[in-house]
Amino acid sequence: MGRLFGTDGVRGVANADLTAELALGLSVAAAHVLAEVGTFEGHRPVAVVGRDPRASGEFLEAAVVAGLASAGVDVLRVGVLPTPAVAHLTGALGADLGVMLSASHNAMPDNGIKFFARGGHKLADELEDRIESVYEEHRTGDPWQRPTGSGVGRVKSYDQGLDQYVAHLIGVLPNRLDGLKIVLDEAHGAAARVSPEAFTRAGAEVITIGAQPDGLNINDGCGSTHLELLKTAVVEHKADFGVAHDGDADRCLAVDHTGAEVDGDQILAVLALAMREHGSLRHDTVVGTVMSNLGFKLAMEAQGLSLVQTAVGDRYVLESMKEHGFALGGEQSGHVIILDHATTGDGTLTGLLLAARVAETGRTLADLAGVMERLPQVLINVPDVDKSRVTTSAELTAAVADAERELGSTGRVLLRSSGTEPLVRVMVEAADIEQARSVAGRLADVVKSALG
Repeated sequence: MGRLFGTDGVRGVANADLTAELALGLSVAAAHVLAEVGTFEGHRPVAVVGRDPRASGEFLEAAVVAGLASAGVDVLRVGVLPTPAVAHLTGALGADLGVMLSASHNAMPDNGIKFFARGGHKLADELEDRIESVYEEHRTGDPWQRPTGSGVGRVKSYDQGLDQYVAHLIGVLPNRLDGLKIVLDEAHGAAARVSPEAFTRAGAEVITIGAQPDGLNINDGCGSTHLELLKTAVVEHKADFGVAHDGDADRCLAVDHTGAEVDGDQILAVLALAMREHGSLRHDTVVGTVMSNLGFKLAMEAQGLSLVQTAVGDRYVLESMKEHGFALGGEQSGHVIILDHATTGDGTLTGLLLAARVAETGRTLADLAGVMERLPQVLINVPDVDKSRVTTSAELTAAVADAERELGSTGRVLLRSSGTEPLVRVMVEAADIEQARSVAGRLADVVKSALG
């Protein structure tokens, strides 16, 4: 069996790859690893379980709850809430583990299971490996010791979760949002109730789109992966700006009053300067990934701030932040982590803090985001190549060196191997888009020639 856990939990087509049986079995295994059932006599482990609105989340939630309760874990069902809300409640309620059912920005047929450890923290690779190992033991080995009678877990709804999470978000804000008109695109997802409630309580005039989830329309032509509707709505309503989330609301992208996109790098730049001004940007450092726009790095350097870059994936950003004590990090895609107030990317929190900065300064989002200039990025996927030789090919190494000399200090080259396909991604940034295209095209030809 291949590894079940990917970069963000276990995902697949619901009821095909991700079945009720798999969800139940993984939940039992997670209970043994994360809640250590059977280890502490008299201890009643507790789990928080939430989901996004996908239709498949209904039967998968039932399977997860059944698995946890059968292992002796008491379950608090918080219903449809964002991923960061489940993480927050796991910590705030002192639960032993949390479970979120979502496939984030993926299309509706997909779903996923994401586990949180005590405190609402994402799992390290070794914990995921242990869960997989226990799952496999239960599936193929001797029957596991099942509690009976009063030892089985109890299940109840926890209806206070939304208000508790929104109160947490409001408590983080440095100032109110009175006077701002903001359009929110909820992607027909998990934040359809939470985000409008939070922005309204904070004082903003709110216009919502994509906020009528029916179980089938999540991420369908809306949200952070489809900004066209938001851009149109912001301009039509003469709003100050717009905010877009994905299906589980751990992402936030924005649109300024002109309808122009403000991506994750620009949001990080705005928040970094705000946090430095407020004395909360520890070590004057922001964490990004190798895919962060070069314009972001140059802007941070111009402002006297440092940028630490990790491998692609918010989990690697988070690991670096925890290891070195940094307060702010994220990705161009809109995963933004403010570690003093969240254990994972939180799209609603990010949008609120962005709005607070606009309200505090009286400047437009377009003006604030102008602190950095996004350099054009050209990305070419080169299929059917031996990606294992991407770092050892002398021909390719020489071509990259030549390209970097040509681009100079205002451009860069990045080659990345796909994690699942025989594919190499060639990414080139340059101040001149035509130069970026030319260099990327030539490098793609070399990749095909050297690795094909």
